[in-house]
Amino acid sequence: MQLTFIHVLELLGTFAFAISGATAAINKSYDVIGLLTLAFVTAIGGGTIRDLLIGATPVAWMTDELSNSAIIIAAVIAALFFSYVKRLHRWLTIFDAIGLALFTVTGINKGIAAGLPMPVCVALGTITGTFGGLLRDVISGEEPILFTREIYAAASIVGGTIYVVGASYHADPGLIQSVAVTVIVTIRLVSLRYNWQLPRLRA
Repeated sequence: MQLTFIHVLELLGTFAFAISGATAAINKSYDVIGLLTLAFVTAIGGGTIRDLLIGATPVAWMTDELSNSAIIIAAVIAALFFSYVKRLHRWLTIFDAIGLALFTVTGINKGIAAGLPMPVCVALGTITGTFGGLLRDVISGEEPILFTREIYAAASIVGGTIYVVGASYHADPGLIQSVAVTVIVTIRLVSLRYNWQLPRLRA
């Protein structure tokens, strides 16, 4: 199988998501099954929900051996080199942002291919990029960062909206996808750097 640059970046994003799930399991002192479960759920949860919503079966990860291998490798590395992995937080954050952006675009493309309305396509992109982390937090008993602290889904929505608007005006697909990915990655990383947060509702 010949890998494209985009596929390599998607694998890095998958790897980063899996590391995130695996480290959450280690922090909770889960066993090996729990570690593998959180690694897989975090990496493929969003894409699985997306595919089920649009009736695309078998879901993507069932036929993607490279992504499955990346998840298993990430889980093993997290288990064996946990203290070292934690020191690579900055790089993992970058890969996570790239994964968020690319998975958002992937979800939107699947929605467009299915002939769905543009707002639904944006929603599918956001689900693809963020729901793995949501499932990770729910399963591990943590307050979901998707809803409380960090600008995550908002970055996906902004970049996804730019993409679908450009697609509706028949902009060059490669160009508009690159713009959307750049916007999502930039918003995500800058928001972390300056601790930006959405307004929170309080009782």
